[in-house]
Amino acid sequence: MTETYISTDVESDGPIPGPHSMLSFGSAAYTADKQLISTFSANLHTLPGAEADPKTAAWWKTQPEAWAACRSDLQDPAHAMKSYVSWLKGLPGRPVFVAYPAGFDFMFVYWYLIRFAGESPFSHSALDMKSFAMAMLKIGYRDSTKRAMPRRWFDKLPHTHVALDDAIEQGALFCNMLAENRAAKDQQP
Repeated sequence: MTETYISTDVESDGPIPGPHSMLSFGSAAYTADKQLISTFSANLHTLPGAEADPKTAAWWKTQPEAWAACRSDLQDPAHAMKSYVSWLKGLPGRPVFVAYPAGFDFMFVYWYLIRFAGESPFSHSALDMKSFAMAMLKIGYRDSTKRAMPRRWFDKLPHTHVALDDAIEQGALFCNMLAENRAAKDQQP
């Protein structure tokens, strides 16, 4: 069965789910050949009893447009996550969670999926773009930042801190990395 790469970006009001809330998330479903086949996004009500982290709240004050975008058309997390599971199950192929960095985004999405939908179509794994870049560039993990990545991997797409915009941009980046990696494999004797 083919894989569908679900590039996902999360915006939150703190570093971990539970004490803090996922404010919004966006996912862009790509085929391996970089066809964007569908998107999903939701802005969420905050968790009862959760509070914004002071450092994160200060950062949000520097991003008024992104803040306004993630605080409009709010949904109940239970409704949004159940709709997300239905969306994922309706996609062709097996869903593979992809993010930059996966450790942060997957932690929130997985926690919310289990808490509010009772399941994760991703199982409990995610593909981390930083780790993939580390392997491709043959450099250290801490050095495998977007600044160190070759410009040819990037499409001219915006990075706005609006979850769906960033998911689309990072999904295209991942597909470009995947294509180059597969082309290099094909050239090996």
